[in-house]
Amino acid sequence: MTVSLLSPATLVAGTPYHHVAISTGTRQVHVAGQVAAGHDGRPVDPDDLAGQVAQALVSTANGLEAAGATFRDVVRLTFYVARWTPDRMGELLAGIETVAARLQIPQPMPPSSLIGVEALFEPHVLVEVEATAVLD
Repeated sequence: MTVSLLSPATLVAGTPYHHVAISTGTRQVHVAGQVAAGHDGRPVDPDDLAGQVAQALVSTANGLEAAGATFRDVVRLTFYVARWTPDRMGELLAGIETVAARLQIPQPMPPSSLIGVEALFEPHVLVEVEATAVLD
């Protein structure tokens, strides 16, 4: 196995992601920030954080697949969320949950960061997701 995910008992329990990823592969895959847009660039779910998270993860999966990877190979996810407030966590997690099984996103997820930002590159973009994977 190229990637092992773990959450040591000495770190915060109950997070929806693992705290540590150990990888042994030598080929890295870096997927640029993906947003809620179709392949034609048209926005998907412009006012819906959960819908945008789901679409951004689908696009991330497509990028991984093009490189011969899946979410099982991911060692790091970064979520950038525009106008973030902690009360939106339910929406973000709902978006993940709607696609997690279909995209085979491990549960808990790989090590992840959520970074709140004032704005992303377009006013309708609420979330951007980056991924790093390692393959042998």
